[in-house]
Amino acid sequence: MHEQEKDIATRNTRPRRGLWSAIFGRGVVAALMLLAQFGFLFVLFGRLQQYSMYVSWAVELLTGVFLIYLLSTRSNPGVKLSWCVIIALVPVFGVLLYLFITFDVGHRRERRLLLGMVEESAAYMPDQAELMERLKREEPGFFPIASYAARHNGYPVYTNTEAVYFPSGESKYAALLEELEKAERFIFLEYFIVEEGEMWDGVLDILARKARQGVDVRVLYDGTCSLLRLPSSYPKTLRAMGIRCKVFAPIRPFISTSYNNRDHRKIVVIDGKVGFTGGVNLADEYINRREKFGRWKDAAVLLRGDGVRSLTVMFLRLWNAGEKDRPYSPYLLPPAPAGQANSGYVIPYGDSPLDNELTGEMVYLDILATARDYVYIMTPYLILDNEMLTALTFAARRGVDVRLILPGIPDKKYANILAKGHYRALTEAGVRIYEYTPGFIHSKVFLSDDTKAVVGTINLDYRSLYLHFECAAYLYKSPAIADVRRDFADTFPQCREITAEDAAKLKLSTRLAAAVLKVAAPLM
Repeated sequence: MHEQEKDIATRNTRPRRGLWSAIFGRGVVAALMLLAQFGFLFVLFGRLQQYSMYVSWAVELLTGVFLIYLLSTRSNPGVKLSWCVIIALVPVFGVLLYLFITFDVGHRRERRLLLGMVEESAAYMPDQAELMERLKREEPGFFPIASYAARHNGYPVYTNTEAVYFPSGESKYAALLEELEKAERFIFLEYFIVEEGEMWDGVLDILARKARQGVDVRVLYDGTCSLLRLPSSYPKTLRAMGIRCKVFAPIRPFISTSYNNRDHRKIVVIDGKVGFTGGVNLADEYINRREKFGRWKDAAVLLRGDGVRSLTVMFLRLWNAGEKDRPYSPYLLPPAPAGQANSGYVIPYGDSPLDNELTGEMVYLDILATARDYVYIMTPYLILDNEMLTALTFAARRGVDVRLILPGIPDKKYANILAKGHYRALTEAGVRIYEYTPGFIHSKVFLSDDTKAVVGTINLDYRSLYLHFECAAYLYKSPAIADVRRDFADTFPQCREITAEDAAKLKLSTRLAAAVLKVAAPLM
């Protein structure tokens, strides 16, 4: 088929959103329903003005009780502060909003199902007793975080796992297409963003062909895609191609707060042998086929070997939730008989908002606390809680070379203002801040002392650290760490360093906006 005919055929198979869908799509309907909901509450309380004195007493009592309750909870201090301000300013609506989110209306069943999947799948993780004893003797600097990941999160440490680092979306995409072509048994894809375009077309062409060949192809994407990027009927389109598809947590106003816990993970598993994770979604800006906020820089990692088991289990936990038949074993390969020479150690791990364990933040804090020489970080967002700000500044104060690479062209103005609000405290402590001048940094990478690296989906903001389903790969003494170091070395010259003097000269309007936004940052 000629290229032009192929393009026409591809376009003709895509569902057309049209004007009607644009006007009455889920996003618009959701917004109208939420506005109607709040409008009803305003009218209701407006009619109680004749009892203003009693209403005032009730509101004051309600505010006092809830403020005392909030201060007694075990939640993050920044989150407490945000809720206290909201409830103090708009007591009735603040309390109702807090109850709505805290009680997790309409989401409790899903919560139980997902926690059940974690317990059920724990039996499929390898026994670590012998390896952990060896790590305790031979790798005392790595053993504590490996023990934490295994004991409190159920994510083992693996040998026999090759890691390949990709410093761009383009390099990851090329490798992804190559590995997808090799699939013989199954392909699992889980993404936060899937959007029609050149990148997705290239993947979809292979997925459809593999499905026709009898390969078990499954696609799981986050429900926000149906609001902004894909037609709500898109799962039917994929199923017509033989591809099994699910949408994680579709947004349903009134009955659910699940929109607050998004599936931000990016996972690909092929035959249980090869896995991908990292920041790269399936949309054209990630491979710079479409310019969006300048040049888009991202990072990803390929795992080949035993460590793919954890990525497979992570995918199946979400996919199997609510299913009667929940097989794991057919998709899990037996461990390799002997270790690969010089492959180092890998911990593929996930973070869930359901288990009250802040795995993503704990891993980052551990790297900062144990660093001796340096910690280099790439992150698109810098919305820090007190713990992370303290860890960054303390590491710098004790002589560690702490460097942050942030976007030169931000995608969200409020996030950029919040990041700048931290510049002065960070630079005064000795943290070096770089802004990537060609465009937008979407990479989520930590590197320390040439021995430790984390590549994944976890941003330095409240949503990633507290609210989203996330994942990453922790590399220790892996040969791929040298490639991560090389990526930082190549990226620093493309950045503008923000000095303490620059931070001190920040516009008054920006500082004021940052101060105001910090109060609401934990709820953004």
